[in-house]
Amino acid sequence: MLLSGKKAVIFGLANNKSIAYGIARAFRDNGADIALSWPGEALRKRVEPLAAELEAAFTFPCDVSRDEDLAAAAQTVGGRWGGADILVHAVAFANRDDLQGRYIDTSRQGFATALDISAYSLVALCRVFEPLLTEGGSVITMTYYGAQKVITNYNIMGVAKSALEASVRYLAHDLGPRGIRVNAVSAGPIRTLAASGISGFHRILNHIERFSPLRKNVTIDEVGNAALFLASPLSLGITGDILFVDAGYQTSGIQIE
Repeated sequence: MLLSGKKAVIFGLANNKSIAYGIARAFRDNGADIALSWPGEALRKRVEPLAAELEAAFTFPCDVSRDEDLAAAAQTVGGRWGGADILVHAVAFANRDDLQGRYIDTSRQGFATALDISAYSLVALCRVFEPLLTEGGSVITMTYYGAQKVITNYNIMGVAKSALEASVRYLAHDLGPRGIRVNAVSAGPIRTLAASGISGFHRILNHIERFSPLRKNVTIDEVGNAALFLASPLSLGITGDILFVDAGYQTSGIQIE
């Protein structure tokens, strides 16, 4: 199995429809030990039954917007495992009001919130987990095509994902001397809890199904398998990159029927 004996810490699993769940399942099925975070008691009640289903080694609390939580998370993982081979960042948030209408109307606080939780949290996680990551380890985050092109109503999240993708490149440079790879998976739209906050999201799904080269939307299992590749020794020569798993939509231009 590709991840036999590896230890993976996964942030952002919310339910069994989330991308992080697809990643956790792919890792588990390929021999990895997994640990899952939960940001508050409400989500703890969702995560712990899934952790049992996925045979996770343990769960732990972590609000990625709080430095003390990040430090405690690293301490917990270090205490239980001594180190980790894989770090998965599948965390993003923006105020619902900022995911509709015009981007120009984004509030200062809404901008700061989206950038902090969706982009800076990757930097902060890498910093506190750097001493724990093994040589040849892998850091994986989740992005979206809206970081590179305008997607209706994606707004501030597109800007946050742009910052996230730039951070992938800079973090890859910082961690590369230790053989630690940092990459992002750019998944096509999927019906997740996070996506439900984007106004008109069902229309985006319909558009992808109609105009992507594969004429379909992707699944959490397909994204999970891509993350599995980036976490495994098969990708030892890849870092600072964005891997698209979107049925080929990013290759498309104007479509005329």
